[in-house]
Amino acid sequence: MSAVGATTTRRITSIDAIRGLVMIIMALDHVRDFIHRGAMTFNPTDLTKTTPILFFTRWVTHICAPTFMFTAGLGAFLWLQRGKTKSQLSKFLWTRGLWLIVLELTVMRLAYNFDFSLQYPFLLLVLWVLGACMIGLAALIWIPLRSLTVLCVLVILLHNTLDGISPAQFGSASGFWNLIHQPGVFQLAGLIFIVGYPLVPWVFVMALGFCAGQLYLMEPHQRRRYLLVLGTAATIGFFVVRGLNRYGDPFPWSHQSTPGFTALSFLDTTKYPPSLAFLLMTLGPALLILAWFERVRWTDGNPLIVFGRVPLFYFVTHFYLAHIAAALLALVHYGSGAWHFIFSPVPSMGAPKGLYPADYGYDLWVAYLVWAAIVVGLYPVCRWFGGVKAGRRDLWLSYL
Repeated sequence: MSAVGATTTRRITSIDAIRGLVMIIMALDHVRDFIHRGAMTFNPTDLTKTTPILFFTRWVTHICAPTFMFTAGLGAFLWLQRGKTKSQLSKFLWTRGLWLIVLELTVMRLAYNFDFSLQYPFLLLVLWVLGACMIGLAALIWIPLRSLTVLCVLVILLHNTLDGISPAQFGSASGFWNLIHQPGVFQLAGLIFIVGYPLVPWVFVMALGFCAGQLYLMEPHQRRRYLLVLGTAATIGFFVVRGLNRYGDPFPWSHQSTPGFTALSFLDTTKYPPSLAFLLMTLGPALLILAWFERVRWTDGNPLIVFGRVPLFYFVTHFYLAHIAAALLALVHYGSGAWHFIFSPVPSMGAPKGLYPADYGYDLWVAYLVWAAIVVGLYPVCRWFGGVKAGRRDLWLSYL
């Protein structure tokens, strides 16, 4: 069977596998947000407060968002190869994108807060930007692939030139710039919105994945060679850009009190929005992992494949389980007094000041234990749901 024929008749297991890998890693960071004591009071990459193990607990998860965005673009390209038209793909992308934004504002809001009260801000996080990028990609797919590839590379290379533009320069429309490029807070109709993931450059990371879909029309050995070359080039590019310390991240690295912490400063690149250095640091290794996974003989029961085939179901469910775990731990640790705060966002997600005990949270090893329990517990559920999706062709299942 030719590479083109294989693409149109079966899933690409290496893509499922890397998606599953980042879903597992991603859960560690989200569980840490709900469980770890330090998450309630400081950023784990703050070199004045962190420890190496805490830093790397956060840092290793940086690969997740860029990889998921990139593979979403790959998935869109491969969807187009199944006898679909660009018009069909465009409609699917913008309708699915709207659906993800609705999920962010409703289902995920409940997962974050355990409360629908409007006193809490609306968090525009992963599903918001994934949905918004799909809507953007619905338009971008009409650009010729070669031109779109050049556009994506240019935006990723140059978007840090916009770092000096602040939302305040837009006056009453400051929220526009928060949504486009700089994370922040804005109000609309009396409601507070916190933007964690602005649209640029994420939409072009997804579009770059769409362009890279052409690699999956090649023979496997040729595709692996391109993935290795591109992944190696991006990784080397990270060390060059970060080493020059002139451009590519709004926060230059600096010498610290020890060589180890100097290395942490070098690796501490900006995620919000993702700087050039951040994207090179994460997409480079992701491409190398994809090349490696091309050589693995995957089984349907492998956890990476199981989780990678139901990413949205896994994503939503693991957030609820993390918050439920935090509530149960609070009841065990704080007793009946915990009922006063467990149906509220945790301090790391904006709980009202004074609502939680001053020492709220648990040691890092507890977060690791809860993370492992959630991942193991989700395996049979995700395998069941993956079987449901594989055995049916209902259109609504493609939105889950």
